Amino acid sequence: MIIAVDFDGTIVTHEYPNIGKPIPFAIDTLKKLQQEDHHQIILWSVREGRLLKEAIDYCKQRGLEFYAVNSNFPEETDEHNSPRKINADLWIDDKNLGGLPDWGVIYQMVHTGNEHVPYNFDMAMESPKKKGLFSRIFK
Repeated sequence: MIIAVDFDGTIVTHEYPNIGKPIPFAIDTLKKLQQEDHHQIILWSVREGRLLKEAIDYCKQRGLEFYAVNSNFPEETDEHNSPRKINADLWIDDKNLGGLPDWGVIYQMVHTGNEHVPYNFDMAMESPKKKGLFSRIFK
C-alpha cells in the first residue's frame, strides 16, 4: 500500500513550527510497515522549506526515510503537484475523526488489512500503557 502520514501531531506531538516530542512507537511502526511489510510511506505535511527539511531530517536521523515527500513520487516537484494532492491507499493523521489511534492499533489495522480492529476513542486520550500490544510487536 501507499501510506501518507502527517508529521505534526502524528509522528511528534503538535508543537508546530517547532518539532514536538516523539509520539511513542510512531517511527518504529512506520519503519516496520516499510521494511517488513513493504508499504511505501509518503510524508504528507503542511510544512514547507526549512521546516519541512527539519521534519525530514528528524525522521531520517531515527532511521525512517520516506518514499516521497508531499508528492506521489520522489521526482515530482511543486510545479507538477500543486496543490499537493496525494494519491494514497491510507492516510494517517491526528485530524482523523476520533483522533489518532494508538500506533499498535494502527499497525494491526494495516498489517491485517482489517480496519475494524476494536478501538476505544476515549482511551486514545489517555497516557500509553507500559505493557501491551507494542511489547508483542516490538520485541
